[in-house]
Amino acid sequence: QVHLTESGGGSVQSGGSLTLSCAGAGYDTTNSYMGWFRQVPGQNREPVARINEVGHTDYSASVTGRFTISQSVSRNTLYLHMNTLKPEDTAMYFCAADRGYGTQYCSATWCFAATFWGQGTQVTVSS
Repeated sequence: QVHLTESGGGSVQSGGSLTLSCAGAGYDTTNSYMGWFRQVPGQNREPVARINEVGHTDYSASVTGRFTISQSVSRNTLYLHMNTLKPEDTAMYFCAADRGYGTQYCSATWCFAATFWGQGTQVTVSS
């Protein structure tokens, strides 16, 4: 059974930092992307960043230069290091695994087929 569990969310002031973690188990991470998404109530879920097994990363334009996605050597844990946070970063953040099937989510330059999801962790940035 696949498990993705996010942690590390919380409340922070504008300009602050947070690091999210996603612990995964029960699926094959070979030849796959892992990614982070976020969603504000009433809006569509949007891709934030993704990373493949050799460390290639992609980011949405809104977080480029501020967020960094990384992973443990075993790929069992995914991270999102968020710096210079803004109020507009407030959202529920989800991690996901792309196994080639599932709903497609696209940024301006890359897409992600979200096969497995975590339950999410809330990030709130106050001004």
